[in-house]
Amino acid sequence: MGETYAGAGVSIDAGEDAVDRIKPLVRSTVRPEVLGGIGGFGGLFAFDAAAYDEPVLVSTTDGVGTKALLATATGRYDTIGLDLVAMCVDDLVCQGAEPLFFLDYISIGKVDPDVVEQLVAGVAEGCRQAGCALVGGEMAEHAGVMEPGEFDLVGFAVGAVERSRMLTGEAVTPGDVLIALPSPGLRSNGYTLARRLMFDVAGRSLDDPAWEGPDAPTVADELLLPSVIYAPAIRALLEAVPVHSVAHITGGGLPGNLNRVIGDAADAVVDGASWEPPRIFDELQRIGDVDVDEMRRVFNLGVGMVAAVPADSVARAVEVLGEHGHHAFVIGEVVPGSGRVRFDG
Repeated sequence: MGETYAGAGVSIDAGEDAVDRIKPLVRSTVRPEVLGGIGGFGGLFAFDAAAYDEPVLVSTTDGVGTKALLATATGRYDTIGLDLVAMCVDDLVCQGAEPLFFLDYISIGKVDPDVVEQLVAGVAEGCRQAGCALVGGEMAEHAGVMEPGEFDLVGFAVGAVERSRMLTGEAVTPGDVLIALPSPGLRSNGYTLARRLMFDVAGRSLDDPAWEGPDAPTVADELLLPSVIYAPAIRALLEAVPVHSVAHITGGGLPGNLNRVIGDAADAVVDGASWEPPRIFDELQRIGDVDVDEMRRVFNLGVGMVAAVPADSVARAVEVLGEHGHHAFVIGEVVPGSGRVRFDG
């Protein structure tokens, strides 16, 4: 028998097995607009343009970064897909868009149907939480480029918004109040530094406690904590109060994300003493003696999203977000300025 694709490192049979396993996961995310199922050359979504006067499509793409290395190291692949969806759909909602559908891309050194099934199970769970349909994706076995066990995960989301209701930041005015939605952990950002601090500097293993104390989680449990998906709560907030802008706090932290949605004639003043960051951030800062400004630029410090609303809408905004499971709190205000984020405290 001559040379085969399997002999070169790519198993067509394993790929087909993986696809068969993920079909029911994809079906679990179907919306009424989805046509057909997985297996075609493209996902079909019958967009209802009549539901809008002037519809605008919004698209995003993102990955999970080096958090994927922790999933590989622990053999826990079932939540990293949820992180992926969060990174994409929570960007969409910052422009006021409703997430409609999602596609994923898995590149992997050697297809293991069990691993692929877990990865897509996380993606499907994220799509269900966000209310969007998983309409397709791609799985590529990269033998010779990636080692067996290595993978990367990328996602693409598409949403829609009425043109007149797009969030651009232009409506932000001095006097607006900044309301934060808490994040219990790192989400998917800053993991290169977090891994260096935990493993290289502190010398801890995945099974070690993340910090001292009887109730401390393991390093693995803390660093693999799934991302919160905020899109449904923000969509509800948009229907309840005037929202002038929304920022998703990812890479760059508060300074690198709030500045994107306040315009050039205003500053965001953040009260750094208005909330208590989750313990993991104190521990990382302590391990590496990391400067506070560096912490603020790398990590979200416990804030996943920020909405700017008029002062007379704060109470109602906090109430609505609470009804959707988020203990929102005020972290600052908008003042005249030049597009900067400043910390007070």
